Amino acid sequence: MPSPCYLSVKDLTAPQTLEVLGLAARLKREVQAGTPHLRLAGKTLAMIFQKPSLRTRVSFEVGMTQLGGHAIYLGPSDIKLGERETVEDIALTISRMCNVIMARVFGHDIVAGLAQHATVPVINALSDREHPCQTLADLQAIQERKGRFEGLKAVFVGDGNNVAQSFLYGGALLGMSVTVACPPGYEPLPEIVADATAMGKRAGAAIGVSNDLMAACRGADVLYTDVWASMGQEAEAAKRKHDFSGWQIDAALMAVAKPDATILHCLPAHYGEEIAYATSRTPNSAIFDQAENRLHAQKALMLYLMGA
Repeated sequence: MPSPCYLSVKDLTAPQTLEVLGLAARLKREVQAGTPHLRLAGKTLAMIFQKPSLRTRVSFEVGMTQLGGHAIYLGPSDIKLGERETVEDIALTISRMCNVIMARVFGHDIVAGLAQHATVPVINALSDREHPCQTLADLQAIQERKGRFEGLKAVFVGDGNNVAQSFLYGGALLGMSVTVACPPGYEPLPEIVADATAMGKRAGAAIGVSNDLMAACRGADVLYTDVWASMGQEAEAAKRKHDFSGWQIDAALMAVAKPDATILHCLPAHYGEEIAYATSRTPNSAIFDQAENRLHAQKALMLYLMGA
């Protein structure tokens, strides 16, 4: 029987996602109280990185330490996925020695291949299609600020990228309406929008895409953004900077949202582009709550997938 994996937000049902979020909240309280939770003592996490990351590496490595386990960093030059040996052989080998695999990759097919062949849980820590671990942290931050998901209106401002696509699924799953507001040509994948729209109908959430920034953000409970050019899109940076000019979370945009609208950003931020620095430091901002929640949400996810 294959091990449970988390490649997409859709891989957990709404009740399962809420269970993980509940566990994440409990683990966060235990950390704050100084209460140990060594539930993965003797277990090892293999961390496969094609893309570097501050939050992903630190959160998973610290998370395994806090759970009493151990994490091994495998950088781009350590394994050379698909070059020095096949994804299948890497997955089978690591499965014989480690208890869970986390992969931060470019192509989604790589993390899907690892999950296909591994005999231990595989977690998508970012691919070009989705960033589901980020969405768990986002949802935890929203739950902390708003106490609910049903009936909320969230707007993702900027590129319809992997973060936006996972966030669409997260809202659709838990009954939170999500709109991606972006310039023409930067919409999320149509199949993901259609899929999330169908999911949202079942949960009472409206899913949409808009090219009208102010109209989309009017009355929003949550405003979320990300960099205009992600890693691997450096060649497009100049064009994107032109196309996204004005698509910024700033005081003017906050003025059309609800007064208590929560501001989210998955970081790293390019201040003065997708978000104004001053706006990122207001009481509405939950940006660093999000960052911290990567630690707690991912610990909860690992415990859930491993049945620990």
